[in-house]
Amino acid sequence: MSGLRPSRRAWMIVAPAALALAVLTALVVAAHGVPFAVDAAVHDRALEHRTAGTLDAAKLLTDTGTGVVPYTLAAVAGWIACRRAQAVVASVAVLALGQLVRVTLRYAVDRPRPPLADRVTDSSGPAFPSGHATTSALAAGLLAWALLRVAPPLAGRLAAACCALWAVGVAATRIFLGVHWPTDIVGGWLLATCWLVLTLPVLGTFTDRLLAERVTGHGTGRGAGGGRGTGAGHGTGTGQRTGPAEPSDAHSAADGP
Repeated sequence: MSGLRPSRRAWMIVAPAALALAVLTALVVAAHGVPFAVDAAVHDRALEHRTAGTLDAAKLLTDTGTGVVPYTLAAVAGWIACRRAQAVVASVAVLALGQLVRVTLRYAVDRPRPPLADRVTDSSGPAFPSGHATTSALAAGLLAWALLRVAPPLAGRLAAACCALWAVGVAATRIFLGVHWPTDIVGGWLLATCWLVLTLPVLGTFTDRLLAERVTGHGTGRGAGGGRGTGAGHGTGTGQRTGPAEPSDAHSAADGP
């Protein structure tokens, strides 16, 4: 059962992350929809650096942070980790339940988004925490976790870094496209961190058990097959055989009648 609980090291990550999320959430609620100074400054700076080309690129990247892509990545993570359908379902469930927590928090806080005139892509619902930032961080975390389990150390770290870069890129587009305040992004990352640290130990234990069952099942199958082969190799009561003699039968014949 210890594998179902986060380790002491994990608690050292999730405790400050949860505290930071709680403090940030309280500050956002206390602001009553007014953006923080840092939010307004970064938002204005992003508007100043927009071009047609960067906006098009940002829209393409931001589209990968929601919908089919994150759930596909979560499913791929489950398959990489265990190559069993149950692991795929469990990995997708981690993402889906994390989304449920995010949506609950979002509507509880009910923070307004940046001005509509500044937005250049579709957006709906309250702003905090960012849905794209949370979703891409969760999907990237799941895929990085799976790759680190099966890949050689250096390759696994490089692949995990690529996952993180994608999630950061998706989150940055939400500020650049004018649909989120920077602290919405920070809130999404903190929420994703807490959720992954709490759920990945459970997912890891579950996939380990699936792997152990598969190995045990294969071993049992080989044993059963061997038993059947030995029985067939001794022939019938009339002394007739349906196949070539096995080595054990040859020794028996050489010993005499």
